[in-house]
Amino acid sequence: MTRQWSSKYLKHIPMQSSDNLVGFKSGATCEAASIIDRRRRFSLQAALAWFMGGFMPMSGHAQALELLPQYQPEQIVSGTIRLSGHGSFKEDFMGKLVAAWTEGFRRFNPDVQIANHMYGTASAIGALYTDHADIAILGEEISPAAAAAFKRAKHYPALGIEIATGSLDVAFFDYANMIFVHQSNPLSRITIEQADAVFGAEHRRGPRNIRTWGQLGLTGEWARKRIQPYSWKDLDFSLFLQTVILDGSHRWNNDLKEFAHIRRPDGSLYEHGEQILDALAADRFGIAISNIRYANPQVKALAIAPHAGKPYYEATTENLISRNYPLTRIIPAFIDRKPGQPIAPKVREFLRYVLSRNGQLDIVRHTGYLPLSAELLREQLRKLQ
Repeated sequence: MTRQWSSKYLKHIPMQSSDNLVGFKSGATCEAASIIDRRRRFSLQAALAWFMGGFMPMSGHAQALELLPQYQPEQIVSGTIRLSGHGSFKEDFMGKLVAAWTEGFRRFNPDVQIANHMYGTASAIGALYTDHADIAILGEEISPAAAAAFKRAKHYPALGIEIATGSLDVAFFDYANMIFVHQSNPLSRITIEQADAVFGAEHRRGPRNIRTWGQLGLTGEWARKRIQPYSWKDLDFSLFLQTVILDGSHRWNNDLKEFAHIRRPDGSLYEHGEQILDALAADRFGIAISNIRYANPQVKALAIAPHAGKPYYEATTENLISRNYPLTRIIPAFIDRKPGQPIAPKVREFLRYVLSRNGQLDIVRHTGYLPLSAELLREQLRKLQ
């Protein structure tokens, strides 16, 4: 079934192919075909921004990158740096980034080799504490189980360095979680405390659970209507939401309807996020966690504040990079640094490159991730001292 999209929602249509993106920038078509493919599904807005050069429509990228320092080596290093982490045998969505980092870093340190063993976040921390990797680059925040496993093996925690910001809406690149309601719903914003009370069962952030729209301040026909929540049936997403929304609780609202990827009769993938927002489109009294890549004209995203009395923010590239948006995802690297001991020089220099304008520009050009802000970058660099 073909969706009918208004112009308001055209910017949310996932990019399926680079075939239509010809003539935007001389000489760019062949390179773009290799960067923007149907599996990464960049939004049309992001793809056009890349083609136009300088990231003009995406001011969050431009401003963030302009403020970052160029890489200047503090010492020349040599040897092999072993990377484990986010990636896949089937989908080499980090390969171009690692190749770009390798090329850029070796301009300054030609005697360094980068060994790419990035076959999945699940194996990354294990490779680190068994000395099969020097740097573990995760595709999401570290899980409690992985953090505990490292500490159990080494008797101290792994050192985490944030290296990128999760994407706004790009698959495989940790897109932001967003809270949606039906387009007819008068609600326009919500706090994390309220979201905990709606989606959770223990209301750890507030005095009581919220189960009706009247408890969120709606009146008239909405006041006594029960809220129907929808969300992902996905362990990784659930762990993140349990931390940032439910304050560590694992007890969800018993009314929650969860969705996982399924196959349609024709074999095509019906993604969980699209199922969630299709269900919400048919339910005026629903509320859902999903992502704007799956949006349809019958739903709208809410602005979110960390708690009452604080500013509300929409999910935009600028608000993700600044970390103003409360449900921003973080992309970390972890290293094995024994307390009181220096970081291996080759590892330290490589991470300094990643945390420079050079390395961050590679991230923006070759993945769907967003860069760090200058303030956050300086904070991460201090961890390397």
